[in-house]
Order: sequence, then structure tokens, then C-alpha cells
Amino acid sequence: MMIVLSDELGTKLRGLVHDVLRAPLTRRTWSELWFLVLGAPLAALGLAFVVLTMALGVGLAVTFFGLVVIASSLRGARGFGGFQRRLARSVLGEQIDEPDPFLARPGFFGWLQSVLRDRTAWRSIAYLALKVPLAIFAILTAFSLWFDAFTCLITPLGGGYRPKEFGLVSAMFPPGYLSIGSPGWLHGMAMFCSGVILFLAAPWAVRAVVLADRYLMQALLGPDPVTLRVRSLESARAQTVDASAAVLRRIERDLHDGTQAQLVTIAMRLGLLKEKLADPEHLDLDQVSELVNDAHRGAKEAIVELRDLARGIHPPALDIGLEGALATLSARSTVGTELTFVLKDRPTPAIEAIAYFCVAELLANVAQHAEASRVSITCAQQGRWLRLVVRDDGKGGARRSTLGSSSSGLAGLTDRVRAVDGRLEIVSPPGGPTVITVDLPLHA
Repeated sequence: MMIVLSDELGTKLRGLVHDVLRAPLTRRTWSELWFLVLGAPLAALGLAFVVLTMALGVGLAVTFFGLVVIASSLRGARGFGGFQRRLARSVLGEQIDEPDPFLARPGFFGWLQSVLRDRTAWRSIAYLALKVPLAIFAILTAFSLWFDAFTCLITPLGGGYRPKEFGLVSAMFPPGYLSIGSPGWLHGMAMFCSGVILFLAAPWAVRAVVLADRYLMQALLGPDPVTLRVRSLESARAQTVDASAAVLRRIERDLHDGTQAQLVTIAMRLGLLKEKLADPEHLDLDQVSELVNDAHRGAKEAIVELRDLARGIHPPALDIGLEGALATLSARSTVGTELTFVLKDRPTPAIEAIAYFCVAELLANVAQHAEASRVSITCAQQGRWLRLVVRDDGKGGARRSTLGSSSSGLAGLTDRVRAVDGRLEIVSPPGGPTVITVDLPLHA
């Protein structure tokens, strides 16, 4: 056990050393530095524009012209926010969702009212107000590390050194730390070694500052939570409508190609039987018996198809409750299944149906793909939520995009769960185990 832990620790340490040594040479490091260089003056220019125009607007607030200046300031702030999003997208590859476009009401006063109520513009002003102090801090620390690193690396080549020529971060060093007292080779070596250390540390300082900037951009320059909520509901509604239309098409196709064809055949056989019975003189009992048997067999097959079709719409097992339905699924599973069911409140029928189909689909995926020997199903109540956990000891590697299509498999389950504001999480490392958690509201 100690040997295994030592090997894991050694692997992690080697990976850490590799990352530290490689960081200054990666494209990400220079992209983040370039973003810092370009973003700081852009934010300063944007904040200066907002402060000057807002001050002018407030000063002229006693007149109607002051509102126009404030509105122009808001429109400009929204534009600076757009520039910042595009800069982050092109330099960092940071994907920030676009906020809703500005929609003005008819007329000048409608436009003015729409601008003053533009949440995106006010959030852009908040970003600029926070970005400028962050940029100043970044220049005094992260950017200064690069300056100090190159200063230490090239100073030994020029000979001589005075601490006051060092970068801004030099104030953090103890007096005389780098100045050994001699301009000789020992002093130059100390300078060069310090430069190497700063050169390796600089990318991580820049990365920390840019990471904070990423959070600010995602929080203030993207859509606000209300907009994201509306978009999520619209997407879920569209997916639900598409899924419902697909189900209706499937039912229509099954009825047309299956049950309807069976009923047409039965009608034709009954028609022949009617003709035979209408002519008693040429009645052949063997043919009549054969027609009756064929019609009876066709009717039974049609009943079976209708029963299967109805079961796909609403499983009969749910008539006795979700616990009995999940117990039926567990008993039918080809993989050994253990069910734990703890619910105090019964969910609404729609939630029960979604939970049933989720477990049915997950058990089918385990049987087809997981190569598992055991499955455990846990259905428990957590406040106003129903939590389903399906765990198997299979080979793992389950992904939303690898099982099923957009209308079936894990991708289909995700859409079905999201339609009622639920969540589906997948943990399936290679080699297993696979744990899929479905959270559903008790009442849709």
C-alpha cells in the first residue's frame, strides 16, 4: 500500500514540476499576458468615458439634456462590454454568452426609457468599475513579475546593479537580498537564478488575475440570471415539444403500420367469412374454421400491439405507485438489481412517469453497454426533491453523447429531466463504477 501511495505521489509531483517548467512556454500563458496588456487600457478608457459622461449627465440632470447624456453613457458602457467579450473570446477563447440584444420602445421617449432600464448596460458599468482596480493590481503584481524576471535575466549581461533599478515587485524583497555586495560572477549568478524563479512564477500570477477576470466577465458581461432562466426554460420547452411530436409520430406510425394493418386483415377475413356464410349451399366448414382462427389470431396480435403501445405511453405498473413500478423493473432486469426506496410523499403522476422511464432506460443501458454484474437503485426524498441514484459495477465510460441519440439514451433522459427543472449528473470514469444521479421535483 505504501509503495502504491509513493508511486501516486511521485507521479503527481512529476506532473506538477512539468507544469511549472512548461508554463512560461505555453500559448495560454502568452495569451493571458496579451489579454492583460490589452484589457487594462480598454477598461480604463471605458471607465473614464462612463465617469465623465455620467458626471456631465448628473450635472445637467435639471435639464432634459442630462438624461440624454446619461443614456448615451449607458449605451457606450454596453458597447465597451461587447468589446471586452470579443477580446476575451478571440484572445483567451473564453466563451461568454451574448446578452439579449437591446430592444428600444417606439419613439424617442420609449428609446430613452429602454436605455435607462437596460440591465446589460448597468452590469457593464459594474464590470468596468471592478475591472480597473483589478487591472491596477495585476500591473503591480503579475505584470511586474514578468518585468522583474527579464530584468534579473538580462542584468548580469550588462554588469552592475542597483536595487532601485529593479521592478515594482522588488519592494517585496528584503533590502540587499539580491545585491550580494560585489558586481562579480557570484552577484550575477544570484541575479540570474532569481530571474529564473520569477520567470517560472510569473505565468501563475497572471493566470490567477485572469481567472478572477474570467469570473467577473461571466457574472457581469454575460446574460443575467433571469435571462439565463428564461433561455433554459425556452430550450427545455422546445425540446419537450420536439420530443412530444416525435412520440406522436411514432405512435401514428405504429398504429398505421402495425395495429391498423392487423385490423384491416381481420376485417378482410371476416368479410370472406360473411360471404361464405351467405351461401349455405357451398359452405365449406374447414375454410370457415380456418378464417375464424385467422381472425381470432389477428385480433389477439392486435391486442398485444395495442397493449405494448399503451405501456409506452403510460406504464400500467405505475397504477400501483412508483415503488411497485420500480420493483417490477428491478425484477425484469437481466442484471442483478437491488432497490432501495424511501419516499414519504408521493410525487405527481408526471414525475413518477419520468422517474420510471429514467430507471428503465438506465437499466437497459447497463444491460447493453456496461458489462456489469450488479446494479443498485436508490430512490429517496430530499426535501421537495426526489433523488434517483443508479450505480453499476461495469466498465464505465458512459457519456451523454455516446449512448443513444437526441431522442433516446442519456441525451434523451437529460432533455426529459430538464423539462421539469430536474438535473442529471453522470460520474463514469474508465473502468467504472458508473453512478448516474437524477434529481426531480416532487411536483412538476
